[in-house]
Amino acid sequence: DQDFPHIAGIGQLAAVSGTFGPFIVVGVKTENRQTELTRRPHNERHRAEFPDAGGARQFQTFLADEVIPFVEARYRTGERRALMGESLAGLFVVETFFLEPDLFNSYLAFDPSLWWNDAKLLASVRERLGSRSEWAKTLFLANSGQKEISELTARLAAILREVAPKGLRVFHSPMPAETHATIYHPAALAAFRTVFGDRKP
Repeated sequence: DQDFPHIAGIGQLAAVSGTFGPFIVVGVKTENRQTELTRRPHNERHRAEFPDAGGARQFQTFLADEVIPFVEARYRTGERRALMGESLAGLFVVETFFLEPDLFNSYLAFDPSLWWNDAKLLASVRERLGSRSEWAKTLFLANSGQKEISELTARLAAILREVAPKGLRVFHSPMPAETHATIYHPAALAAFRTVFGDRKP
């Protein structure tokens, strides 16, 4: 209800502008964002504030076992598959990038809530990359001018560039003129032009 129409509009723009290739937009509606897009926090304050948190793994399984097969059985899909989200959904995108990387080729995260659980995700980046010598994935990060989010997003991008395996493409697009409420649309357009600008399906 909130994001699908304007993202579909950007998809339609592909046919008009020619700045990136065509793609299928799939919107997955959450029933409870706090539940479906987060893992159970160790932080006691977050546990008290978000008592329903912790269903991200089940949501990833839902995407893998139901959504993706449903789409691929009904539409002429290509080799590329991207996951995109903002705020808590942006956190979900980044965590899926690390924990279930084979689900998608590209991961697009805007103003990701990396503050979640005392920003422990950032502390574990090197460990999560493990001993990968090659990794043909793409991560596009964008952030608004909101101080904490912009700092954490920039830190994640810097760490990844430092330890990136061969083949991993990392893009970081700071958008200081945007707010948390306005970042999604301009960031999505920038991401599509950057990641899919070669027009391959």
